[in-house]
Amino acid sequence: MVPYDALVDACLAAGVMPAVVPQLKSITIGGAVAGVGIEATSFRHGLVHETVLELDVLTGAGEIVTARPDNEHAELFHGFANSYGTLGYALRVRAATLPVKRFVAVEHRRFGDAAAFFAALAQACSGDADFVDGVVFDAGRLVLSTGRFVDAAPYLSDYTFEQIYYRSLLEREHDWLTVHDYLWRWDTDWFWCSKNLGAQWPWLRRLYGRSRLNSRTYTRLMRLNSRLGLTRLLDRLSGWHRESVIQDVDIPLERAPEFLSFFVREIGILPVWICPVGGTPRADRFPLFPRRSCPYANFGFWDVVRRRERFPPGHFNRLVEREVARLGGIKSLYSDSYYSADEFRATYGGDSYRRLKARYDPQGRLGDLYAKCVLRQ
Repeated sequence: MVPYDALVDACLAAGVMPAVVPQLKSITIGGAVAGVGIEATSFRHGLVHETVLELDVLTGAGEIVTARPDNEHAELFHGFANSYGTLGYALRVRAATLPVKRFVAVEHRRFGDAAAFFAALAQACSGDADFVDGVVFDAGRLVLSTGRFVDAAPYLSDYTFEQIYYRSLLEREHDWLTVHDYLWRWDTDWFWCSKNLGAQWPWLRRLYGRSRLNSRTYTRLMRLNSRLGLTRLLDRLSGWHRESVIQDVDIPLERAPEFLSFFVREIGILPVWICPVGGTPRADRFPLFPRRSCPYANFGFWDVVRRRERFPPGHFNRLVEREVARLGGIKSLYSDSYYSADEFRATYGGDSYRRLKARYDPQGRLGDLYAKCVLRQ
């Protein structure tokens, strides 16, 4: 239950950072290992669970075991990723860190088409950058951002209050931040999702205040809205039909332009975050989140699709799932999912998951992954 902002503070005090720091301060390291965590170092170090060296797990059988990639619990070590607490809870995690310098120098390069953007992204991943990610603002405005550790900076930008980071991608070619502020550059506005809570209006931003501009505040407000149904009421009164499409999907990098073309045409939520994920030597060893040992592009999109026409429930999310499967990709399970039981098990672990449940949770105390992530039971 250690949140990443506390973990980052402790690590930076020792001159290092976790090898992969997910984008939001409130994410816990246990959650990022039991789910899937990603950020701009993932092009080199993979997903959070690929940086883990060992973990102590309280299993559904009531035992505490130490799982490592080379001991008698190696199958649990590799199967824990993407298990969402249905195999056990991480009590202790030992994971890799990286040495840091004081600052990060950021370069933003703008592109007018997807092919050139993804080609440059692939090239950046093979270079000397420490961080690589990007944003698709629309089909003709794509920005590739690379970051490098540096010892000195001519100035420092502050995106923790009145200035908004994602807008700077279209305004600046070069930028400098402290390492701390770079790691949390997306948290102040939850990428760009703060717009749904009015936090990008300057007067309301000042009313929120610096201390409330963060993902924790937005999470509380969105949960309150979900309970009260205010947005649903407004949509009914306005005649709009809406579907939340909140997803992170990983697509093999060579197929990424195809997915983007589909997404802009059929879904149309913008901006979209792009984060490359490297084909690390361990990438294909995690059966509940299987990836080939090849580069992927993560697409992050978090908003609602509004249409005057009424569609069946889950229509747009199902379109995404089918396209991800067609292109040989995989999606994270924190989002709404609509897979059949057979489709789900063929993608997320199948026989490996059944063996792990039989050994580490034989009485089913912790629930089933499909029931939890698809049926929401």
